[in-house]
Amino acid sequence: MDSQTGVTRRRLLIALGSGLGLLGGGGAYVYWSLQGDSGGYTAPDSQPVVTTRGLLDAAEGPAFETGGMWSFDDASEVFLFVHGFSTDAERARDNAYTAQVALDGTRPTPVIAYSWDSDVEWEQAKDNAEANSTHLAQWLVEWAETDGRPVHLLAHSLGGRVTGETLRVLAERGATDALASVSLLGGAIPYDSVVQGGRYGDAIAAVDAPVSNFYSHNDKVLSWVYRASDRTHAVGHAGTRDAGPLPDGYQEVNVTDLVADHYSYFEPGEGCLPRVVAGIE
Repeated sequence: MDSQTGVTRRRLLIALGSGLGLLGGGGAYVYWSLQGDSGGYTAPDSQPVVTTRGLLDAAEGPAFETGGMWSFDDASEVFLFVHGFSTDAERARDNAYTAQVALDGTRPTPVIAYSWDSDVEWEQAKDNAEANSTHLAQWLVEWAETDGRPVHLLAHSLGGRVTGETLRVLAERGATDALASVSLLGGAIPYDSVVQGGRYGDAIAAVDAPVSNFYSHNDKVLSWVYRASDRTHAVGHAGTRDAGPLPDGYQEVNVTDLVADHYSYFEPGEGCLPRVVAGIE
């Protein structure tokens, strides 16, 4: 966690482990989420990042800030990695770097970290995910206007909520061409939210980009803990479960054969990113 909280990852695990029965579903989600890792990669200081940390409640000022090195002029496209729950600023960069390492073997492309305040309590994290929609949409619109290279969005876990809400904002603004593709990796959003008539269904149909949901039956965080905390199934565990007709441009991809747990989706050598890029034109 961030050093300002004064709580180390180890201390948090001990506290959650001892008090799990009292914390309920949200506490369980925290506990089990922190058990996994994506390979232990550490990002260099140069890892490019877009951050909204500390900016959501600001009455004035920028919608986002940037950091790291952005000297990738030779790249014809970029990936944007939107992390999930209980992820501090350092780990957000590490996750993006891990995805970049995984892509190096199949589609070497710069990966930008989208860093947001998710290392809070579960309910607050969900609220923050929704609040980030206007900020992420603003960055995407500005990138399209000032740079123009295609942006492929990778959304892990609760990053799927950030992404779904962002698609709604883009649709409302008529900026449906701001993304080249969207890939949900173990999406921690309700299974019926992406179908026609669901919360994100219309926005998915409106965006001028394919939206793919990569799910794994091996994802115990989603199959048990998310279900206990939010009392619904996650789209990242078993897809839409025939909840309704799928929006145009949306597809489901079962990666149970590749993804062993909640953090393996973007792990080099073990995750599903090769399958992700295989489906991107």
